[in-house]
Amino acid sequence: MSGGSFLWKDVTVPFRAGESVATALMRAGIRDLGRSGAGAGMRYFCGIGACQSCLVSLGGSVVEACLTPACDGLKVEAVEVTHG
Repeated sequence: MSGGSFLWKDVTVPFRAGESVATALMRAGIRDLGRSGAGAGMRYFCGIGACQSCLVSLGGSVVEACLTPACDGLKVEAVEVTHG
C-alpha cells in the first residue's frame, strides 16, 4: 500500500493510499485544525462533510479535510479567521 506526504503548517504528514487529509492528520496526532469565525476549535468530526468542522485551506480554497483526498506534495493550512 503506497502513499506519500503533504505539508500541514510546514510539518510533513505521511498518508496511506486512499486516505483523506483529515484521516492522515488524525493518524499523525494532529487534532487542532484552527478556529472558526465564532472562535470554536476546528477538528475532524463527522467524516462526511456535513458539519464543516474540518475546514482547511488548500491552494487558496477552503475545503473539508474529511472529503479531500490526500495527495503527495499538497500544502494544507489552517483556515485563518480574522475578526473585523
